[in-house]
Amino acid sequence: MALDKNQIAKRIAKEVKNGMYVNLGIGIPTLVANYIPHGIEVVLQSENGLLGMGPFPTEDQVDADLINAGKQTITTLPGSSIFSSADSFGMIRGEHVDLTILGAMEVSEKGDIANWKIPGKMVKGMGGAMDLVASAKNIIVAMQHTARDGSSKLLKECTLPITGLQCVKKIVTDLCVMEVTDKGFKLLERAPGVTVEDIQKATEGTLIIEGEIPEVEL
Repeated sequence: MALDKNQIAKRIAKEVKNGMYVNLGIGIPTLVANYIPHGIEVVLQSENGLLGMGPFPTEDQVDADLINAGKQTITTLPGSSIFSSADSFGMIRGEHVDLTILGAMEVSEKGDIANWKIPGKMVKGMGGAMDLVASAKNIIVAMQHTARDGSSKLLKECTLPITGLQCVKKIVTDLCVMEVTDKGFKLLERAPGVTVEDIQKATEGTLIIEGEIPEVEL
């Protein structure tokens, strides 16, 4: 059974450590806010100018004036702060974000990421992605392992316009958890019911397999 979007987010939430400042990208990464482990205090940052995001609002909590960088309504926690995007990007470029969680269309075996543009398709802008990948201390990617036609998104070389080079540290897909090393993708965990052979077939880039690969624990 491949992981769904919420399970991918739940697995990534286990990477969040106490005291971190964390930026959540658009898409699956925003769901991580719902799965921060109890007893862990983190500050979630949004590049449109917010520190201290909480989980997504229930219907009775929605405030149209409170949105994240993806234009989704959010909640704020006690002590949260709202400020200009200029200050927010100063925080990002000053390397004050401990962990950045992003979606991706492609990742190469060297840790290159492509997540902002598909040639020929309209795009409103690159957002904060390039600043984040250039400045982040640690980048984890949440993504689907393959495209709709079954082709791999974990490649030897990215084919789409690059967002950042050699910056991704770890990847959580619907099939597995991988770490980017100087030799390729190192397989750490596999989704329940997914075999190592399934992952090998779905991965174009170099896949490193050492010993028994445990199933993802959620």
